[in-house]
Amino acid sequence: MKIVLAEKVSPATLAVLKEEPGWNVVTADQIAKLGPGGLESELADADALVVRSAVQVDAKLLESAPKLRAIGRAGVGVDNIDIDAATHSGIVVMNTPGANAVAVAELAIGLMISMARSIPRANTTMHAAKWEKKSLQGSELRGKKLGIVGLGRIGLEVARRARSFGMELIGYDPFIASVIARENQVALVPLDEIFKQSDYLTLHVGLTTQTEGMINAASLQLMKPGVRIVNCARGELIVDEALADAIRSGHVAGAALDVFRKEPLKDSAYFGLDNVLLSPHVAGSTDEAQEAIGIQLAKQVRDYLKLGVVQNAVNLPSLSHEEYVEIAPYIDMAERLGLFLSHATQGNLESIQITYAGRLAHGKTDLIRNAALCGVLANTEANRINAAALAEERGIRIQEEKKEATNGGAGSTLKLVLHSSGGEASASATVLHGNSPRLLTYDDIDIESALQGTMLVFRNHDVPGVIGRIGTILGEHSVNIANFALGRSVRSQRIPQGQALALVQIDLKKPGDANTAIEALRKVEAIVSVRLVDLGKL
Repeated sequence: MKIVLAEKVSPATLAVLKEEPGWNVVTADQIAKLGPGGLESELADADALVVRSAVQVDAKLLESAPKLRAIGRAGVGVDNIDIDAATHSGIVVMNTPGANAVAVAELAIGLMISMARSIPRANTTMHAAKWEKKSLQGSELRGKKLGIVGLGRIGLEVARRARSFGMELIGYDPFIASVIARENQVALVPLDEIFKQSDYLTLHVGLTTQTEGMINAASLQLMKPGVRIVNCARGELIVDEALADAIRSGHVAGAALDVFRKEPLKDSAYFGLDNVLLSPHVAGSTDEAQEAIGIQLAKQVRDYLKLGVVQNAVNLPSLSHEEYVEIAPYIDMAERLGLFLSHATQGNLESIQITYAGRLAHGKTDLIRNAALCGVLANTEANRINAAALAEERGIRIQEEKKEATNGGAGSTLKLVLHSSGGEASASATVLHGNSPRLLTYDDIDIESALQGTMLVFRNHDVPGVIGRIGTILGEHSVNIANFALGRSVRSQRIPQGQALALVQIDLKKPGDANTAIEALRKVEAIVSVRLVDLGKL
């Protein structure tokens, strides 16, 4: 076996691979000595390639690697790797999610302590030969209520550490089963209650349409006076100006931020605010975390090459080109359908029922299942390989059923039913013309619409004038309607009689442009609910 390490790794990482008898491990230093074209020449007979973030693994580079079977990314993000090109070449792409969870959790706890005891100011005044003991009286974490938004690997690590400080834990994550939260002594509550009850609030969710700007003027107003906020997740979760205003007013006692909308941070609303702690995206930057990432990746690459065991892959399992071409449109459709339903239920997700009908029932449905789960679990680290395992880890039951025939004229259909502590939601879809994903039903109501772009999903009373009001309000807020689909409750068990559904596809430059329109629509008496679904990134 030949493994090419295109970027520097730790000695421990290198040792894992060099322990294998007969393996040829080429290091970054060796490649550098070859000059231009050195990487391409070494890849000509390589079995695996390991990169960090600097090397761009594009289709052109892969053309020089005809034998390549695996690409390992030491880290989480894979923006520097052409996943589609790798998949078409039958190359498994693996990353290392969760390897830095402890590092991030420790920084989050450290930032809370720093805010509670004013450690940065104490250090600064002491170095200035000032003894300001009286002004530095702090508070304890013991007995304070910590709100954790996002209970994935990092959020749960934060919970485990916060318990040792005697903090009371509350959490919000619709994609974790109640039993997992109970085992970690976290009380699950709605997001608004997190905002209302927390003395400390820490964010550990990914960036989605639903989470972008979740800390804003309205949510800050719900929070306790004196709340302290920690963000080691994504800068886009916070509306910076709103938080800065709340800190200046004294409503928010402090904030500790490790991530920002634009990095590196050159200009900020937080500059000059003494009770805001800023760090340059270093939550995962520890010696131990970087070594753990490297060792984990080396073991994953080794196990795949020796045993065929795929761990933390971000693309599909190996398929023949013909198989991939046939199934790819349904994989895409399944993820879109899952994303469409991902926030359609209240409470915590408990189980997902997947029904394949027609030709799909005879194919490799594991791939379609994982794509659907990837869409449903869009706020997590789920991908098309690890989605089922991640669902199981979170206590979500998966039920699958295969049927010979479909309802209606579609040759193959997929139906998803989400069961949560707050109710159920269902939808079915197919693929038309070989590459066009199409919604067929939503909550057992026939309502056809393309599964693409950005759409507003309405539930409304079936009374005159609703369509007109929707159109008028969107027009008043400069939101253009691209398509409008309607469905009425006739046989649905999930929609009360006398209600209807509307799916309105809209043109937006970015999802946030519709926020004011949505708020206006929610004030219309005949509209029961409205939510934004952004499928534009798929």
